[in-house]
Amino acid sequence: MSNTKLRLAMYQPDIPQNVGTMMRFAACMGMGIDIIEPCGFVWAEKKMRRAGMDYLDDVDFTKHRNWDYFVDQLPGRLLLLTTKGAVGYTDFQYQENDTLLVGRASSGVPEEVHQRADGRLLIPMQEGMRSINVALSAAMVCGEALRQTQSFPQI
Repeated sequence: MSNTKLRLAMYQPDIPQNVGTMMRFAACMGMGIDIIEPCGFVWAEKKMRRAGMDYLDDVDFTKHRNWDYFVDQLPGRLLLLTTKGAVGYTDFQYQENDTLLVGRASSGVPEEVHQRADGRLLIPMQEGMRSINVALSAAMVCGEALRQTQSFPQI
C-alpha cells in the first residue's frame, strides 16, 4: 500500500522493462501506480519481474481498461511529463494528490491527453537532444514532487 497520495501513471506503455522499472521505483518511494491500457505488449508477470525484481509485490498499482476510465477516477490534478511542456518541472508547485503521467516511450500521448492535463512539465535538456528514457524522466520528476510535498519515505 502506498505511503503517499502522489501517483505515477503510464499511458498505454509499450516497453515492459520500463513498466517494471517504474513499478520498482514506486514501491521504493511508497507511490501508487496507474497503468492505462491497452499496453503495447502482452502483460506477463515474467517480463515485469525481470525489471521490477521482487519489488512488484509491494507496489500499489491499478490497471485501467482505457483513458476515459482512468480520467473518471482521478483524485486530483493530472500532470503530464512531455517534451512539449510549458513549465520546467523544478519550477512547478506540486500537491500531495497529483498524478504524474508519462506517455508511451515510442510516441508519447495524443493531443486529447495533452488537452486534459492540468500541467505540462518539461525536463530541460541539452539542445539537439530528443528525450530522456521514460522511466528516468518519471524518477526525476517524481523525486521533485516528493521533495516539495515532503512525501519521501521516512528513514
